[in-house]
Amino acid sequence: MDTERSQPQATNAYPRRLHELEQRFGGLMGRVSDSPEKDALSVLHGMMHEVLRQAHAAKPPDGHRATSTGDVAQLYRQAPKMEAPAEHTPLPPGTTAPEFALPDASGHLFQLSEHRGRPIVLAFYPLDWSPGCSQQLDLFAQEHDQFERRKAVVVGISVDSLYSHGAWASVRRIPFPLLADFNPKGDVARQYGVFRERDGYSERALYVLDERGIIRYGYVSPYLHHVPDLGDLYAALDSVSGGAPEPMGAHA
Repeated sequence: MDTERSQPQATNAYPRRLHELEQRFGGLMGRVSDSPEKDALSVLHGMMHEVLRQAHAAKPPDGHRATSTGDVAQLYRQAPKMEAPAEHTPLPPGTTAPEFALPDASGHLFQLSEHRGRPIVLAFYPLDWSPGCSQQLDLFAQEHDQFERRKAVVVGISVDSLYSHGAWASVRRIPFPLLADFNPKGDVARQYGVFRERDGYSERALYVLDERGIIRYGYVSPYLHHVPDLGDLYAALDSVSGGAPEPMGAHA
């Protein structure tokens, strides 16, 4: 074994005491005769260096800590804000909702017509990972039981890819499908009159469809960063379903 080449190239890579022990090891190995025992010590020495190398490679840079899922979930707080005014108005109530089929984060196609018989909430939003969208989808996730009590199907729609949707939904724990209006980009948002051509993404918009696929409520936020009020959305759903749901546990 070449003990000189086995020693660390820079003493600051290891604690001082470890470097001193390394020097002692090299001196002692030079006095040991060739034998199976010396070979075993050399193998053990090599194993120790490999463990230290991997531990050093995995250590985050000085002054930093490893990034967690929670850190990623909070990145929207430092992201550039979206504050532009709306450019479109929603399709009017009474309009038959344009048919579409879009993939969710798992690649499964969501065909609008296959969900007739239940009220549907279409939540168009600009982009995954952006500040307002993170807040809005968090709110929808927290209120998911309210949508379930109204037997409503809820889907989010943006121009992001299904891969972005998958990562974003996992980090933010979004329990409903996110659909990728990715190719042709914004095609479904255009059909619903809410695509911002200059920006390349949709307005922040909501539609409520009744059991027959007719638009009963449409809303476009006056500014991109405005998160829609859920009270109006619930009222629209209740009007479609014939009244507010009974409180949870009413028949307990």
